[in-house]
Amino acid sequence: MRVTDYIDQANGQTLISFEVLPPLKGGSMQAIFDTLDPLMEFKPPFIDVTYHREEYVYKKRASGYYEKASIRKRPGTVGICAAIMHRYGVDAVPHMLCGGFTKPETENALIDLGFLDVQNVLALRGDARKFEGKFIPEDDGHHYASELVGQIAGMNRGEYMDDLTDQCNKTNFCIGVAGYPEKHFEAANMEIDLRYIKKKVEAGADYIVTQMFFDNDKYFAYVEACRAAGINVPIVPGLKPLTKLYQLNSIPRLFHIDMPDDLVKAISEAKNAAARTRVGIEWCIAQSKELKERGAPILHYYTMGDSSTIQAIAKEVY
Repeated sequence: MRVTDYIDQANGQTLISFEVLPPLKGGSMQAIFDTLDPLMEFKPPFIDVTYHREEYVYKKRASGYYEKASIRKRPGTVGICAAIMHRYGVDAVPHMLCGGFTKPETENALIDLGFLDVQNVLALRGDARKFEGKFIPEDDGHHYASELVGQIAGMNRGEYMDDLTDQCNKTNFCIGVAGYPEKHFEAANMEIDLRYIKKKVEAGADYIVTQMFFDNDKYFAYVEACRAAGINVPIVPGLKPLTKLYQLNSIPRLFHIDMPDDLVKAISEAKNAAARTRVGIEWCIAQSKELKERGAPILHYYTMGDSSTIQAIAKEVY
């Protein structure tokens, strides 16, 4: 079923969903099951599955030439989505990236997902590779998430890349996109960022999932700004508990977000790791309860492989 259908059928009740990381190259599917098994008691209607593009190094050969070699790749989401749907009987939401895909490869991946009766995708541009200073698309790939959304929406209308369009079935993907309550770090300001998210909605996006945030006022202000800009699709808050001291530096650096002073102070002054974890859990519980009380359609938790912390939060909220 489509994410927006779940929201409509909830009749104003706040749903819960989780996001998991594929195992690294050579890893086991059991790692995902170990993360999700304890969380299924909360009856999420769907599970998001992220995707990470390949990373490369250039190895010098005896001839003096350099050979491009893949050093890190997470398995594709198609098989993982199938395994999740089979094991738990819930919908899977694969992440589709511009980075690492040509348009024909994107079309083929979407066809495969359609065969599995996957009805939801989250369309993202993706990040630059570590050795690249900016995002560089593949040759014949999409430059922006709005272009990827347009391709998916076109397939929903039965529009394919070849000349057999009149023989192809229409897909039925519910399309999610990313939103940034503190703006995307590449956007000059929030006004520009809102133009980008509106362009994605106009291209066919059905709902928005936000980047993590730790100050609910920023989410509420973002929703208000989106509504004022004519963006009326559901906006799902993304949540992650901050539980480790090093995250005070790593999360702002990696995700370009601010930390509330009270949270930073509490984490910094906690006496040990257990105390820091408790601070992060309690902060996220308070966030979750307020968001739920104020009518957020879904609380979307980024598990990062840490099911015990998410489970402790969900028990207090649901």
